Amino acid sequence: MSRSRTVPSGRLARLAGLGQLAGGVVGGALAEGVRRLAQGERPSLSDMLLTPANALRTADQLSRLRGAAMKLGQMLSLDAGDLLPPELATILARLREAGDTMPPGQLNRVLVAQWGRDWRGQFARFDPRPLAAASIGQVHRATLHDGREVAVKVQYPGVAASIDADIDNVATLLRLSGLLPDGLDVAPLLAEAKLQLHEEADYRREAEQMGRYGEQLAGDARFIVPAPVAELSGQHVLVMDYIAGTPIETLTQASGAQRNAAMAALFDLVLNELFAFDAMQTDPNFANYRWQAQTGRIVLLDFGAARAVLPETRTAYRRLFGAGLAGDRDALIAALIEGGFVGRAMSEKHRLVLDQMVDFMIAHLNRPGLFDFADRSFVGHMRHLGQGILRDRATWHVPPASTLFVQRKVSGTALLAVKLQAQLPLRQMVEAAMGS
Repeated sequence: MSRSRTVPSGRLARLAGLGQLAGGVVGGALAEGVRRLAQGERPSLSDMLLTPANALRTADQLSRLRGAAMKLGQMLSLDAGDLLPPELATILARLREAGDTMPPGQLNRVLVAQWGRDWRGQFARFDPRPLAAASIGQVHRATLHDGREVAVKVQYPGVAASIDADIDNVATLLRLSGLLPDGLDVAPLLAEAKLQLHEEADYRREAEQMGRYGEQLAGDARFIVPAPVAELSGQHVLVMDYIAGTPIETLTQASGAQRNAAMAALFDLVLNELFAFDAMQTDPNFANYRWQAQTGRIVLLDFGAARAVLPETRTAYRRLFGAGLAGDRDALIAALIEGGFVGRAMSEKHRLVLDQMVDFMIAHLNRPGLFDFADRSFVGHMRHLGQGILRDRATWHVPPASTLFVQRKVSGTALLAVKLQAQLPLRQMVEAAMGS
């Protein structure tokens, strides 16, 4: 359930919020340390910081700040529960949920700034209760005077101006937790995250991307893309068609044929974005997809994270997929290293395990017939093989940011396929896309 709480918009207010969070976390850590010492234990700093109470405290404060603080947590959260400490997984899971909404007075101030004091005159009807609340803005349903049903996306005040400082502060909290090794260079990733979030906070840019996707997919009956209302949209308010649909997760109750058709469409979209289109919507948040049971069509939402796929990234995936389809282990490992998916230090130190992982991956992906995403044994066995690599923090590696955001979309789509227990002719789909 979302709550209505004022979003801290000024720099000092947001800094105070993060300071309150840091103070609360440190205070909780000290209390936990005293408790454990009294029991004769010698806890590490990360043991004291990563407690259930601190996890909930962190998630609640980041949800209140919203903006980049909440978005960065969401960007780190894809299927992280298998790899991260349970307390941190709790934080990230909470950040995937809907955030708090703006109270009416703050919402009114944002809309007055966009359209003036008589802003309600733009609409025949405007519902003050938000349909949804996310990290950067909330969405309201409205009706124009010509009867057109629209969705009005309203950005939280102060979000755009706070992006750089919020990301730096959250990164500092992650460092303090001891989860990130001192030698791990995350500066390029943080710089790219700042760039992407600045782009997402520019609703004029999102309207342009939405229009481009609408044109790109105009002939594909499997998808619906809302059209923006350019004359009412601005940098912090975006008005677009309201298109009815249910959460994509409702497909879990649909037939196998419907689930497979929907996931085939979404995988085709990802492969086209990677190899044929000039852009990819890199945020695979499930809330960005809606499903129409009556038509079987998928509504695509939120194009703020749409960005160009660099030629070198496209080439890296061609090499990677080509080696996988050919069943060439050495070529696949070389492609993983050259594309920056795997660090050289890890590949040299853990080559035997890497060989085993790649062999298992090739054998599993190249089985005849449909690829069964419901078969979690694949993930379990890969995780078992990679346990030693994950524990070796000295060889942790951050892929190039441009590749990481693309991989986030690929992984997020696969995660949805797992949730829907889809069965797809994955090899044939990749072969067809590679030939495009």
